Amino acid sequence: MSAADDGGNRSLGQLVATATTELSALMHDEIALAKAELRVGAKKAAFGSGAGIAAGVLILFSLPVLSFALAYGLRSWTGLGLAWCFLIVGGIYWLIAGILGLVALVKFKKVKAPKRSIASSKESAAILGNVKPHPRAAGNGGRSVRDVTRSSA
Repeated sequence: MSAADDGGNRSLGQLVATATTELSALMHDEIALAKAELRVGAKKAAFGSGAGIAAGVLILFSLPVLSFALAYGLRSWTGLGLAWCFLIVGGIYWLIAGILGLVALVKFKKVKAPKRSIASSKESAAILGNVKPHPRAAGNGGRSVRDVTRSSA
């Protein structure tokens, strides 16, 4: 028999326990959904970060060594002046770094907010926002909120 079928025969404590269990399950499901959506976004952001870092590493570490090798190789192949060869090599590196930077930008733009989790949380908040507090909560009966123990059910 489902909980809805047996609603008239259950005690108030059983109803509260069922409501607490279902609310807890709802919150756990929303957290799991948020984690799943954020995991996908984090993978895309990590890939974009990797491309950006690769562009920076390429510029910083390869320029001194490979620039000289390529410039001297270009000079011996074309017969151009050494200054022109170094300018061509620098332009090639800037072109490669620009392409990697664009790849990083494209990947970063694909990262999206967890829309389903946000919508689900807003819906739950709207439902819970309409719930009226217990009449004793207004007077509080001389007890603070911290004095009330939580049920593990």
